[in-house]
Amino acid sequence: MPICADGHPTAATDYCDVCGSTLTPAPTELRVCPHCSAPAGGRFCETCGHDSALPLPTPRPSPEQSGQSAVGAPSQSLDAPVWVARVFADREFYTRVQARKGPDAERVAFPDFYPERRITLRGNQFLIGKRSTSQGIVPEIDLGIAPADLGVSRAHALLQLDDHGALTVTDLGSTNGTSLDGAETPIPPQQPIALRDGSRIHVGGWTTIAITGEYQPLSPPGP
Repeated sequence: MPICADGHPTAATDYCDVCGSTLTPAPTELRVCPHCSAPAGGRFCETCGHDSALPLPTPRPSPEQSGQSAVGAPSQSLDAPVWVARVFADREFYTRVQARKGPDAERVAFPDFYPERRITLRGNQFLIGKRSTSQGIVPEIDLGIAPADLGVSRAHALLQLDDHGALTVTDLGSTNGTSLDGAETPIPPQQPIALRDGSRIHVGGWTTIAITGEYQPLSPPGP
C-alpha cells in the first residue's frame, strides 16, 4: 500500500486518503546496457542495439594473457608470475673479489666447470648456503654442491617473499658478506633489502644468483 510524505497509508495512488497530499510516484530502477553502458529501458539498447536477453560475447585475451607472442604460435597456458633464481659462476664478480682481497680470496679458485642452475622460488622463505646434516641446515639454494664456492657460509643469506609478491634478501652475518648488482660494498647484515626483476645477488668468491620474474606453465589437470 502506498504511503504519503506524511506517513499515512493510502489506498489511492494519486492522492492520500487521509490528508489529500499528492503522492510522488516511486522512481523506476535505472538500467544500463551491459554491452555499452548506455541507459537502457527495454530489452534492446537504443544506442548499440544489444539484446539484453542474450549473453555477452567472451572477450578474446591479449597475446600476453594467452601466452602467445605477437608473432608466432601460441604457447602453453600460463600461470601467475613467479620468481626464479639463476645460479651461476660469475667471472666478473670473482675478479672483483680477488682485487679487493677478501677474507677467503687466496684459497678461492674459479671453477673450470660449473653448470648453471635454475631454481623456482615456491614458498615464502629460501635459505642460501651450504647443506650441513650435523647442524640441521638444509638450504633451498644449496651452494655446497661440487664444485662448491669456499667463500659461501653455511647459512649465508635469506630470500623472503611477502603476501604481495615482493622479494627481499637478508645477509645472515656471513663471513664474506652479500652484495647486489655489482656493488663493491656489501649490504648491511640482518637487514632485508628489496629485490626487483633482474637483481643480481653476489655471495662467496664467485657465485651470482640472478633473480627474474617469469611465467610458469599451468600444471596439468588431475584425473
